[in-house]
Amino acid sequence: MNLKELAAHLGLSQTTVSRALNGYPEVSEATRTRVREAAERLEYRPNAAARRLATGRTGTVAIIFPSERSLLLDPHFLDFLAGVAEKLADDDVELTLRATRRNDELETYRRLVRNRRVDGFIVSSPLIEDERVRLLSDLDVPFVLHGRTDTQAPYAYLDIDNEGAFRRATELLVDLGHRRIGLLNGKRELNFARDREAGYLAALAAHGIAPDPGLIVNAAMTEEIGYRNASALLARPQRPTALLAASVLLAFGAYRAARDLGLVIGKDVSVIAHDDGLPFLKAETLDPPLATTVSPIRAGGYRLAELLLARINGNPPEDLREVAPVDLVFRASIGRMLT
Repeated sequence: MNLKELAAHLGLSQTTVSRALNGYPEVSEATRTRVREAAERLEYRPNAAARRLATGRTGTVAIIFPSERSLLLDPHFLDFLAGVAEKLADDDVELTLRATRRNDELETYRRLVRNRRVDGFIVSSPLIEDERVRLLSDLDVPFVLHGRTDTQAPYAYLDIDNEGAFRRATELLVDLGHRRIGLLNGKRELNFARDREAGYLAALAAHGIAPDPGLIVNAAMTEEIGYRNASALLARPQRPTALLAASVLLAFGAYRAARDLGLVIGKDVSVIAHDDGLPFLKAETLDPPLATTVSPIRAGGYRLAELLLARINGNPPEDLREVAPVDLVFRASIGRMLT
Protein backbone atom coordinates (compact mmCIF):
# COMPACT_ATOMS: atom_id res chain seq x y z
CA MET A 1 0.00 0.00 0.00
CA ASN A 2 1.35 3.43 -0.94
CA LEU A 3 0.56 6.83 0.59
CA LYS A 4 -2.16 7.60 -1.93
CA GLU A 5 -3.97 4.32 -1.21
CA LEU A 6 -3.65 4.77 2.56
CA ALA A 7 -5.08 8.28 2.32
CA ALA A 8 -7.99 7.05 0.19
CA HIS A 9 -8.69 4.25 2.65
CA LEU A 10 -8.88 6.76 5.52
CA GLY A 11 -10.76 9.42 3.56
CA LEU A 12 -8.03 11.97 4.24
CA SER A 13 -5.72 14.00 2.04
CA GLN A 14 -2.24 12.69 1.35
CA THR A 15 -0.82 15.80 3.03
CA THR A 16 -2.74 15.13 6.24
CA VAL A 17 -1.69 11.48 6.31
CA SER A 18 1.96 12.40 5.67
CA ARG A 19 1.93 15.03 8.41
CA ALA A 20 0.23 12.64 10.84
CA LEU A 21 2.83 9.94 10.22
CA ASN A 22 5.65 12.44 10.72
CA GLY A 23 4.27 13.82 13.98
CA TYR A 24 3.46 17.38 12.93
CA PRO A 25 1.83 19.19 15.90
CA GLU A 26 -0.86 20.87 13.76
CA VAL A 27 -2.46 17.45 13.18
CA SER A 28 -4.73 16.47 16.08
CA GLU A 29 -3.71 13.63 18.35
CA ALA A 30 -6.86 11.71 17.43
CA THR A 31 -6.01 11.92 13.72
CA ARG A 32 -2.37 10.95 14.31
CA THR A 33 -3.47 7.91 16.30
CA ARG A 34 -6.02 6.88 13.69
CA VAL A 35 -3.50 7.19 10.85
CA ARG A 36 -0.73 5.34 12.68
CA GLU A 37 -3.03 2.48 13.70
CA ALA A 38 -4.24 2.10 10.11
CA ALA A 39 -0.69 2.24 8.76
CA GLU A 40 0.38 -0.50 11.16
CA ARG A 41 -2.67 -2.64 10.47
CA LEU A 42 -2.27 -2.33 6.70
CA GLU A 43 1.53 -2.69 6.88
CA TYR A 44 2.16 0.65 5.20
CA ARG A 45 5.86 1.52 5.01
CA PRO A 46 6.81 5.02 3.85
CA ASN A 47 9.47 5.40 1.21
CA ALA A 48 12.46 6.88 3.01
CA ALA A 49 13.63 9.00 0.08
CA ALA A 50 10.13 10.34 -0.53
CA ARG A 51 9.72 11.16 3.15
CA ARG A 52 13.00 13.10 3.20
CA LEU A 53 11.89 15.01 0.11
CA ALA A 54 8.47 15.80 1.57
CA THR A 55 9.61 16.81 5.04
CA GLY A 56 13.06 18.23 4.39
CA ARG A 57 14.40 15.92 7.08
CA THR A 58 17.17 13.35 6.97
CA GLY A 59 15.48 10.79 9.21
CA THR A 60 18.68 10.61 11.25
CA VAL A 61 19.70 11.79 14.72
CA ALA A 62 23.20 11.74 16.16
CA ILE A 63 25.12 11.18 19.37
CA ILE A 64 28.63 12.62 19.37
CA PHE A 65 31.15 11.58 21.99
CA PRO A 66 34.87 12.15 22.59
CA SER A 67 36.91 9.19 21.38
CA GLU A 68 39.20 9.59 24.42
CA ARG A 69 36.41 8.51 26.79
CA SER A 70 35.86 5.09 25.16
CA LEU A 71 32.13 5.27 25.87
CA LEU A 72 31.48 2.19 23.73
CA LEU A 73 33.19 0.21 26.50
CA ASP A 74 31.03 1.78 29.22
CA PRO A 75 28.10 -0.51 30.19
CA HIS A 76 26.04 2.48 31.37
CA PHE A 77 26.35 4.19 27.98
CA LEU A 78 25.62 0.97 26.09
CA ASP A 79 22.41 0.31 28.03
CA PHE A 80 21.36 3.94 27.57
CA LEU A 81 22.09 3.57 23.85
CA ALA A 82 19.92 0.45 23.66
CA GLY A 83 16.93 2.41 24.97
CA VAL A 84 17.52 5.25 22.52
CA ALA A 85 17.89 2.87 19.57
CA GLU A 86 14.73 0.95 20.51
CA LYS A 87 12.54 4.04 20.38
CA LEU A 88 14.12 5.42 17.20
CA ALA A 89 13.65 2.07 15.47
CA ASP A 90 9.96 2.17 16.39
CA ASP A 91 9.71 5.45 14.47
CA ASP A 92 11.98 4.37 11.59
CA VAL A 93 14.60 6.97 12.51
CA GLU A 94 18.29 6.20 12.06
CA LEU A 95 20.83 6.73 14.84
CA THR A 96 24.38 7.68 13.98
CA LEU A 97 27.27 7.60 16.46
CA ARG A 98 30.18 9.89 15.83
CA ALA A 99 33.41 9.62 17.81
CA THR A 100 35.55 12.73 17.69
CA ARG A 101 38.59 14.15 19.43
CA ARG A 102 37.58 16.31 22.38
CA ASN A 103 39.17 19.40 20.81
CA ASP A 104 37.14 18.83 17.63
CA GLU A 105 33.80 18.06 19.29
CA LEU A 106 32.18 21.48 18.85
CA GLU A 107 33.31 21.73 15.26
CA THR A 108 31.82 18.29 14.57
CA TYR A 109 28.43 19.59 15.73
CA ARG A 110 28.81 22.67 13.52
CA ARG A 111 29.77 20.59 10.49
CA LEU A 112 26.83 18.16 10.80
CA VAL A 113 24.40 21.06 11.17
CA ARG A 114 25.96 23.03 8.34
CA ASN A 115 25.82 20.03 5.99
CA ARG A 116 22.26 19.15 7.11
CA ARG A 117 23.30 15.61 7.89
CA VAL A 118 21.01 15.09 10.91
CA ASP A 119 17.69 16.30 12.28
CA GLY A 120 18.81 16.56 15.89
CA PHE A 121 21.17 15.47 18.65
CA ILE A 122 21.13 13.63 21.94
CA VAL A 123 23.76 15.13 24.25
CA SER A 124 24.97 12.92 27.10
CA SER A 125 27.18 13.27 30.19
CA PRO A 126 26.72 17.04 30.61
CA LEU A 127 29.34 19.07 32.43
CA ILE A 128 28.40 21.57 35.12
CA GLU A 129 28.82 24.33 32.52
CA ASP A 130 28.47 22.61 29.16
CA GLU A 131 29.37 24.66 26.11
CA ARG A 132 27.66 22.16 23.79
CA VAL A 133 24.27 23.40 24.98
CA ARG A 134 25.04 27.02 24.19
CA LEU A 135 26.41 26.07 20.77
CA LEU A 136 23.42 23.94 19.74
CA SER A 137 21.01 26.57 21.02
CA ASP A 138 22.79 29.22 18.94
CA LEU A 139 22.71 26.92 15.90
CA ASP A 140 18.93 26.55 16.40
CA VAL A 141 19.00 22.78 15.93
CA PRO A 142 16.80 20.34 17.90
CA PHE A 143 18.59 18.58 20.73
CA VAL A 144 17.86 17.01 24.12
CA LEU A 145 20.23 16.80 27.05
CA HIS A 146 20.56 13.67 29.18
CA GLY A 147 20.90 15.56 32.44
CA ARG A 148 21.12 19.26 33.22
CA THR A 149 23.72 22.00 33.11
CA ASP A 150 24.19 25.60 34.27
CA THR A 151 23.23 27.84 31.36
CA GLN A 152 20.72 30.53 30.41
CA ALA A 153 20.21 28.96 26.99
CA PRO A 154 16.84 27.20 26.54
CA TYR A 155 17.13 23.44 26.22
CA ALA A 156 15.08 20.26 26.59
CA TYR A 157 16.27 17.65 29.04
CA LEU A 158 15.59 14.41 30.86
CA ASP A 159 17.24 14.00 34.24
CA ILE A 160 16.79 12.03 37.43
CA ASP A 161 16.61 13.50 40.93
CA ASN A 162 20.27 12.86 41.73
CA GLU A 163 20.35 15.29 44.65
CA GLY A 164 17.17 13.93 46.23
CA ALA A 165 18.28 10.31 45.76
CA PHE A 166 21.62 10.79 47.52
CA ARG A 167 20.09 12.95 50.22
CA ARG A 168 17.60 10.18 51.05
CA ALA A 169 20.30 7.47 50.92
CA THR A 170 22.55 9.48 53.25
CA GLU A 171 19.66 10.20 55.62
CA LEU A 172 18.91 6.48 55.81
CA LEU A 173 22.50 5.76 56.83
CA VAL A 174 22.44 8.57 59.40
CA ASP A 175 19.18 7.24 60.83
CA LEU A 176 20.94 3.89 61.28
CA GLY A 177 23.60 5.60 63.37
CA HIS A 178 26.33 6.16 60.79
CA ARG A 179 28.35 9.37 61.06
CA ARG A 180 31.45 8.62 58.96
CA ILE A 181 30.02 8.02 55.49
CA GLY A 182 32.31 7.76 52.47
CA LEU A 183 31.15 8.98 49.05
CA LEU A 184 32.49 7.19 45.96
CA ASN A 185 31.34 9.62 43.29
CA GLY A 186 31.74 10.24 39.56
CA LYS A 187 34.16 12.77 38.09
CA ARG A 188 33.84 16.19 39.69
CA GLU A 189 33.21 18.09 36.43
CA LEU A 190 30.05 16.09 35.65
CA ASN A 191 26.77 17.70 36.65
CA PHE A 192 25.23 14.53 38.11
CA ALA A 193 28.25 14.09 40.40
CA ARG A 194 27.85 17.62 41.74
CA ASP A 195 24.15 17.01 42.40
CA ARG A 196 24.81 13.73 44.21
CA GLU A 197 27.45 15.34 46.40
CA ALA A 198 25.04 18.20 47.14
CA GLY A 199 22.42 15.71 48.35
CA TYR A 200 24.98 13.90 50.50
CA LEU A 201 26.19 17.17 52.07
CA ALA A 202 22.65 18.44 52.63
CA ALA A 203 21.74 15.31 54.59
CA LEU A 204 24.85 15.58 56.76
CA ALA A 205 24.20 19.28 57.42
CA ALA A 206 20.57 18.60 58.37
CA HIS A 207 21.81 16.29 61.12
CA GLY A 208 24.62 18.54 62.30
CA ILE A 209 27.39 16.32 60.93
CA ALA A 210 30.49 18.14 59.67
CA PRO A 211 31.61 16.63 56.34
CA ASP A 212 35.11 15.19 56.07
CA PRO A 213 36.57 16.10 52.63
CA GLY A 214 38.83 13.07 52.93
CA LEU A 215 35.78 10.80 52.69
CA ILE A 216 34.70 12.20 49.30
CA VAL A 217 36.32 10.65 46.22
CA ASN A 218 35.66 11.71 42.61
CA ALA A 219 36.81 9.39 39.82
CA ALA A 220 35.73 7.30 36.85
CA MET A 221 33.05 4.73 37.67
CA THR A 222 34.67 1.34 37.15
CA GLU A 223 34.96 -1.69 39.43
CA GLU A 224 38.75 -1.40 39.67
CA ILE A 225 38.63 2.27 40.65
CA GLY A 226 35.89 1.45 43.16
CA TYR A 227 38.16 -1.21 44.63
CA ARG A 228 41.17 1.10 44.90
CA ASN A 229 39.32 4.04 46.39
CA ALA A 230 37.24 1.94 48.79
CA SER A 231 40.42 0.18 49.92
CA ALA A 232 42.03 3.52 50.68
CA LEU A 233 38.99 4.79 52.62
CA LEU A 234 38.52 1.58 54.59
CA ALA A 235 42.22 1.46 55.53
CA ARG A 236 42.05 4.88 57.25
CA PRO A 237 42.60 4.91 61.04
CA GLN A 238 39.12 6.41 61.37
CA ARG A 239 37.54 4.43 58.58
CA PRO A 240 34.03 5.14 57.31
CA THR A 241 31.33 2.85 58.66
CA ALA A 242 29.31 3.25 55.46
CA LEU A 243 29.96 3.86 51.76
CA LEU A 244 27.64 5.57 49.29
CA ALA A 245 28.60 4.73 45.68
CA ALA A 246 27.55 6.48 42.47
CA SER A 247 27.24 3.20 40.56
CA VAL A 248 26.88 -0.53 41.09
CA LEU A 249 30.28 -0.97 39.42
CA LEU A 250 31.89 1.10 42.16
CA ALA A 251 29.99 -0.94 44.75
CA PHE A 252 31.34 -4.18 43.25
CA GLY A 253 34.82 -2.84 43.87
CA ALA A 254 33.88 -1.73 47.39
CA TYR A 255 32.60 -5.23 48.22
CA ARG A 256 35.89 -6.74 47.13
CA ALA A 257 37.90 -4.15 49.09
CA ALA A 258 35.91 -4.78 52.27
CA ARG A 259 36.40 -8.52 52.05
CA ASP A 260 40.13 -8.16 51.44
CA LEU A 261 40.28 -6.18 54.71
CA GLY A 262 38.25 -8.80 56.59
CA LEU A 263 35.16 -6.60 56.91
CA VAL A 264 31.61 -7.93 56.72
CA ILE A 265 29.27 -5.99 54.41
CA GLY A 266 26.13 -4.94 56.26
CA LYS A 267 27.77 -5.36 59.66
CA ASP A 268 31.25 -3.78 59.73
CA VAL A 269 30.56 -1.48 56.80
CA SER A 270 27.27 -0.60 55.06
CA VAL A 271 27.07 0.02 51.30
CA ILE A 272 24.45 1.76 49.16
CA ALA A 273 24.89 2.39 45.42
CA HIS A 274 22.99 3.97 42.57
CA ASP A 275 21.62 1.29 40.27
CA ASP A 276 21.03 2.12 36.59
CA GLY A 277 19.27 -1.21 36.10
CA LEU A 278 22.02 -2.77 34.00
CA PRO A 279 20.81 -6.25 32.98
CA PHE A 280 24.08 -8.02 33.79
CA LEU A 281 24.78 -6.20 37.09
CA LYS A 282 21.93 -7.21 39.36
CA ALA A 283 22.26 -5.55 42.75
CA GLU A 284 20.00 -8.12 44.37
CA THR A 285 22.30 -11.01 43.35
CA LEU A 286 25.29 -9.75 45.33
CA ASP A 287 26.12 -11.34 48.67
CA PRO A 288 24.66 -9.71 50.65
CA PRO A 289 22.06 -8.09 48.33
CA LEU A 290 23.00 -4.46 47.63
CA ALA A 291 20.80 -1.58 48.81
CA THR A 292 20.30 0.90 45.99
CA THR A 293 18.76 4.03 44.64
CA VAL A 294 17.18 2.91 41.35
CA SER A 295 16.45 4.56 38.02
CA PRO A 296 16.84 2.30 34.93
CA ILE A 297 19.04 4.01 32.36
CA ARG A 298 17.62 2.04 29.39
CA ALA A 299 14.13 3.41 30.08
CA GLY A 300 15.72 6.85 30.30
CA GLY A 301 17.26 6.40 26.86
CA TYR A 302 13.89 5.41 25.40
CA ARG A 303 12.18 8.44 26.94
CA LEU A 304 14.96 10.77 25.84
CA ALA A 305 14.48 9.63 22.23
CA GLU A 306 10.76 10.37 22.57
CA LEU A 307 11.55 13.89 23.76
CA LEU A 308 13.99 14.46 20.90
CA LEU A 309 11.41 13.40 18.32
CA ALA A 310 8.92 15.80 19.90
CA ARG A 311 11.54 18.56 19.73
CA ILE A 312 12.20 17.80 16.05
CA ASN A 313 8.45 18.03 15.43
CA GLY A 314 8.38 21.57 16.75
CA ASN A 315 7.63 21.30 20.47
CA PRO A 316 9.41 24.10 22.37
CA PRO A 317 12.24 23.07 24.72
CA GLU A 318 10.46 24.59 27.72
CA ASP A 319 7.71 21.95 27.31
CA LEU A 320 10.20 19.06 27.19
CA ARG A 321 11.82 19.06 30.62
CA GLU A 322 11.48 16.09 32.93
CA VAL A 323 13.09 15.06 36.22
CA ALA A 324 12.33 11.44 37.08
CA PRO A 325 12.02 10.38 40.72
CA VAL A 326 14.43 7.77 42.09
CA ASP A 327 13.39 4.80 44.22
CA LEU A 328 15.30 3.70 47.32
CA VAL A 329 15.50 -0.06 47.89
CA PHE A 330 16.53 -1.32 51.34
CA ARG A 331 18.58 -4.55 51.27
CA ALA A 332 20.98 -6.44 53.56
CA SER A 333 24.11 -4.48 52.57
CA ILE A 334 23.17 -1.81 55.10
CA GLY A 335 22.75 -2.24 58.83
CA ARG A 336 22.62 -0.32 62.06
CA MET A 337 25.87 1.16 63.30
CA LEU A 338 27.19 -0.98 66.14
CA THR A 339 28.42 1.02 69.16
